[in-house]
Amino acid sequence: MTASVAVDKESLECQVKALQDLIEVARAVVSTIDLDTVLHAILTCAMHFAATPAGTLAVYDEQTNGFILHSSEGFSAIFAGSSRWDVMPGDLTKHVLTAVEIFYIEDASQATYLNEPVVLAEGLKALICVPLKLHDEIVGILHLGDYVPRQFDRVKMTLLSVFASFASMAICNAKLHNRTKIMAITDGLTGLHNHRYFQEIFSLELSRAERYRKRLAVLMIDVDDFKIFNDKYGHNAGDEVLRLIGKLIARSLRKVDFAFRYGGEEFVILLPEAGLDSAIRAAERLREGIDRETIGSVHDANGEGVTVSIGVACYPDDGTDRDELFSVVDELLYKAKNSGKNKCYYVRKDAVRE
Repeated sequence: MTASVAVDKESLECQVKALQDLIEVARAVVSTIDLDTVLHAILTCAMHFAATPAGTLAVYDEQTNGFILHSSEGFSAIFAGSSRWDVMPGDLTKHVLTAVEIFYIEDASQATYLNEPVVLAEGLKALICVPLKLHDEIVGILHLGDYVPRQFDRVKMTLLSVFASFASMAICNAKLHNRTKIMAITDGLTGLHNHRYFQEIFSLELSRAERYRKRLAVLMIDVDDFKIFNDKYGHNAGDEVLRLIGKLIARSLRKVDFAFRYGGEEFVILLPEAGLDSAIRAAERLREGIDRETIGSVHDANGEGVTVSIGVACYPDDGTDRDELFSVVDELLYKAKNSGKNKCYYVRKDAVRE
């Protein structure tokens, strides 16, 4: 066997091995439709394929025309904390997105146009930038980095372009699945969770509170005289009120809280690990905010706003199981309405407070 034949055979074997690796990578990426799992699989598989110690994957956000960092490996906490960035003229991201092929830097000290402070602060010496596109639409961007200058395998760079296509399709499919899943548990009018999801989460959170001996507060909210408002100003104004209340509720929540449109003009909020005092403060802030901010905010309502009545209950003081706790908070809500409305009603040590 001549030397040239041996080299050709070795090169072919390397290409076959790289292709086999790519097939395994593609199989891993398309094996799930959970968005977070897909993004993590894309990043870890790409890092393994390109043999780099660091990498990031950011997904394009159509609303801000920027990128949101979803997955990061091998970078500092400061770099990983840069969760969002915009596309600016002349920056590296803009250059990568306009490139026809994968863009890579084998020695950052020789790349005079590389002026990204965050990237330079990481001490990266080599970088692969993979634009993720589908039908010429931006999906995301993948960065693979090394802390020493190096030459990248050209065969693998070519195959990374194929991988980018697989990755882009997988991300789009996962995002579609994610949107469909969110729509299934979301109330279309208010943007809060729907009644069906409340039934599921209420049981889960109550079980968690019982298992870890934590408190769980429940707020049940009803818009006062909503039928009168609807009859007076029409259903469009009524829908506008409900949408506004949904926004005010969502704005008032902690990250761990859950809010639901229970039905009609009724809402429920679950406050995990919140005692009665915390729940009362949250309920009062919300009641006052709705009273204040709905005035003059609803089209065709002649400056008239609405108020709400709120029942406040807490596990385990007001009930130790699902039916008991919900029955208590529902009863407290109607006591609030029957005692003058625009009130928060709760029970503390057998004494009724307003």
